[in-house]
Amino acid sequence: MRKDTLRQKGVIFALLVFISLSACLVASGSIMIAELSRSLNALFAKADAPHFVQMHAGTIDEADFDDFASGNPLVKKKQIAEMLLVDGSNITIGSGAATEKTSVMDHYFVKQNRSFDLLLNLDNEPVRVSPGSIAVPVYYMQRKNLNVGDKVALAGASFRMDLTVSDFVRDVQMNPSIVHSKRFVVHEADLDTLAKNLGETEYLIEFQLTNPGKLSEFRQAYESSGLPGKGPNVDDRLFKMLHAITDGMVAAVIILVSLLLNIIALLCIRFTILAVVEEDYREIGVMKAIGIGQRDIKKMYLLKYVALAAFGCAIGYAASLFLKPLFTSNMMLYLGTAPGSFLPQLIPFVAAAVIFFIIVSFCRFILRKFDRISAVEALRSGNVGESRIHAAFLPLHRTKRVHVPLFLGIRDVLQRFKMYRLLLFIFCICSFMAIVPLHFLNTVQSPDFIKYMGIERSDLRIDMQQADIGAFHSIVDYIKNDPDIERFSPKVTSRFEVVREDGIRENMTVETGDFSMFPLEYVQGGPPLRDEEIALSYLNGKELGKQVGDRLRLVVHGQEKEAVVSGIYQDVTHGGRTAKAIWPFRPETALRYEVSLDVKPHIDVGAKTDEYAKAFYPARVTDLKGYLTQTFGGTIRQLKLFTMIAFAVALFVAILITSLFLRMVLAKDETQIAIMRSIGFSFNHIRTQYLARTLLPLGIGIILGTVVANTLGERMAGALMSFMGAARIEFAIDPVQAYLVCPLIFTLVVAIAALLSLLSIEKTSIARIIAN
Repeated sequence: MRKDTLRQKGVIFALLVFISLSACLVASGSIMIAELSRSLNALFAKADAPHFVQMHAGTIDEADFDDFASGNPLVKKKQIAEMLLVDGSNITIGSGAATEKTSVMDHYFVKQNRSFDLLLNLDNEPVRVSPGSIAVPVYYMQRKNLNVGDKVALAGASFRMDLTVSDFVRDVQMNPSIVHSKRFVVHEADLDTLAKNLGETEYLIEFQLTNPGKLSEFRQAYESSGLPGKGPNVDDRLFKMLHAITDGMVAAVIILVSLLLNIIALLCIRFTILAVVEEDYREIGVMKAIGIGQRDIKKMYLLKYVALAAFGCAIGYAASLFLKPLFTSNMMLYLGTAPGSFLPQLIPFVAAAVIFFIIVSFCRFILRKFDRISAVEALRSGNVGESRIHAAFLPLHRTKRVHVPLFLGIRDVLQRFKMYRLLLFIFCICSFMAIVPLHFLNTVQSPDFIKYMGIERSDLRIDMQQADIGAFHSIVDYIKNDPDIERFSPKVTSRFEVVREDGIRENMTVETGDFSMFPLEYVQGGPPLRDEEIALSYLNGKELGKQVGDRLRLVVHGQEKEAVVSGIYQDVTHGGRTAKAIWPFRPETALRYEVSLDVKPHIDVGAKTDEYAKAFYPARVTDLKGYLTQTFGGTIRQLKLFTMIAFAVALFVAILITSLFLRMVLAKDETQIAIMRSIGFSFNHIRTQYLARTLLPLGIGIILGTVVANTLGERMAGALMSFMGAARIEFAIDPVQAYLVCPLIFTLVVAIAALLSLLSIEKTSIARIIAN
């Protein structure tokens, strides 16, 4: 084994790299999933998370709340948490002079809860603040690079309060960037002062249940009780899903790339074993002829690959532990570190061990070829024999005006396609590995990604909460008379009752308006176009068991109305349970108002955002191009890093495979090369032949990899996003990157690797072969 390893140093090194990379990535992905699960459970346990939360903007009668809780056997604990909503234009975070008026976040100032739903510090202990201090969400710590001692200023017309950052907050409800509400913890005395000068009071009505499995039953009981509900209600399952979105996606993509690398490693091992068997064909025949058992011969060859797989997986496992901080840093910031356990070391070890057993099992399968080797045939022929297309295939003398070396290279690929298909398939996988993360990153960064979040694609969006119908009409009239606006669509979100099949009524948040102007991404069907139609969010449709064409009974302004489901759209806002219709609304039912609008092509969106923010204060005016940066900034940063890593790994694999393959082919064709040299072929002619043999499979592999990435890769991305409410996704493809830059980089890198590998041709000659 030692001599064989020294003889094939390049091959062994390449295989070791593939196995190590595959084991490292699958172990890293498993570490992320394990740590995500452990840290999330630990955070929820430390914070004593609520099972059901109803947000409410308006007055509240605590006696009614207490009566409901005492009469419901499912209630274990209850509390009403008061929050002070302060407009972003009144808040300055950190040393910058700019306020948070363009932020998509709702800024809530609260005191620490006493019963449950505790707000935690970076040590996952309940945060405590003194007068004059403030604990800021980790979202702002990361986004604004805050440190303890920095300032947060709150200012109104004749009021100002400067608070010092004393800690940072982990919040089981509002931690993730995709949740557009953030809680700042201040001292009770400071909160009372703020409430007298700034903001509006809202409430979180929270429950812990004796049996969390009966959450749906409790939700129905609450919604049919008539208790306050001017806002969305959410539950702990949704909290966990929103926490897991970012790191869960990255972990899944890492594991996918590791499996692709493992496929490449297996294909290379197969090619290597078959090449070694062909090279040692006569020796294997001799061993069989002198009585060495077939099982013993297999063990001799298998031992090398068992040792190689064990060493490679051990390197990969060790590397995954070393790289753990890189992959889990964002997760640890938002969730904290779970208590010590052997699982973080055991799970990646098991993952690497699975890769080891897959490789060894595959080697055993390939070595079954020894069963078909006859000692007599091996001693007689001395080689396995290679199937070729008939010599008459594409005869050279019948071709006209063709570059002979190029023609011979292409013909050899077609004649020995069984051998070159390995190279083609691996180039296809490399292309897939590089393009899918790139497409996914471009999709998440694309402005159209907003459509998957249940939000219409537009230049600007204006949101008004706790506003009256008069203010809403004033804003609509202002926009209608603005010559800079190309189109706009006002909408009102109200709450209606839906009658389930069992007759139970529950509340449903319904957005009313014209949805044909700014379309969403629909999984099924389309927007409501007639008065009797309604579109449901994916989660609502799933829970109600409704599809396109089904009928739904609702109570609209006191009268029961039957509506036909026109479409199912993707949405994770407001608990993922929303609907859209074109019915008229009544002011007393309105929860919030919004306007989506596009400006004319020559108008500066930023300037229009500033104008409307001043004119429509305290309404929130959002530039939707910046929406994704604030919502998915952390996800995008992680995806960018991993996209670069995946692309670099794909290029590295292509270089190693090219070098490995050409090394084996040149060894196999040494006699043929010497004959070509003796009859007058120059080194450049021979290089051209072998360069064509490499670049033709590369070109076909890139085309196939691109097609598969745009089809199968898109479906895989959709499956990855389905758990967050976006059940179907279409890649936003940059044609310059995907169809020009990536293929050119691959072609250039593979061509250079091939030319360097072909330098050894100059040493080949008839005299050298005869001497050997």
